[in-house]
Amino acid sequence: MSRPALSIIIPTYNALPELANCLAALVSGLSAGLVREAIVVDGSSTDDSAHLAADMGCTTIIMAPNARGRGAQLSAGAQASKGSWLLFLHADTVLHENWVSVVHSHIAKAPAKAAFFKLAFQQSGRGPRRVAALANWRARTFGLPYGDQGLLISRELYDQVGGFAQLALMEDVDFVVRLGRRRLIGLECVACTSGAKYEHGGWWALPLRNLMLLGAFLMGVKPAILAKWYR
Repeated sequence: MSRPALSIIIPTYNALPELANCLAALVSGLSAGLVREAIVVDGSSTDDSAHLAADMGCTTIIMAPNARGRGAQLSAGAQASKGSWLLFLHADTVLHENWVSVVHSHIAKAPAKAAFFKLAFQQSGRGPRRVAALANWRARTFGLPYGDQGLLISRELYDQVGGFAQLALMEDVDFVVRLGRRRLIGLECVACTSGAKYEHGGWWALPLRNLMLLGAFLMGVKPAILAKWYR
């Protein structure tokens, strides 16, 4: 079976040095003929994120400062992409080395469904393990993965669902809610992401705040209001 054309879309904002590790892990997909392009959508970073992406062969889109926001970045990346499949990935996330075979297997066996990765953190200890375990349980039980877990989806299904909305917050939750639990599969592949924000905000306090924001969003609180609480 010929390999499909995969476009990888990565929103960034001041993402050094994590972006370099993220992109390095994707080279195997290019070598295997799976990846057609990597699109880095930069939110007007003040570091060299955009330059690094260009130097590593990525298509780079620079968003205007007033258009910054992950929802807008994801939407812009999808519109610019040419692949029949899309992989949305955070800039501080590194996929496990088996990701190429796992992604190709999913595309071959379940083309009508989207998929997400198993979350792990770069940091060690009980806190990171607990937060990752709860996130993976939530994603598999309720069909609510966060953007940290990546999202693999065919362009056909992405367009059918309506794409990412340009929301101030919760663009990932909004999308998977519209997608629906029955059209989501958890992949047996780890996406290892930075836990820097948890190191700063606390491995108990930050997940509790995120849970509160998730509950408020699902009850209808507008993302613009949630974004103010998030800050």
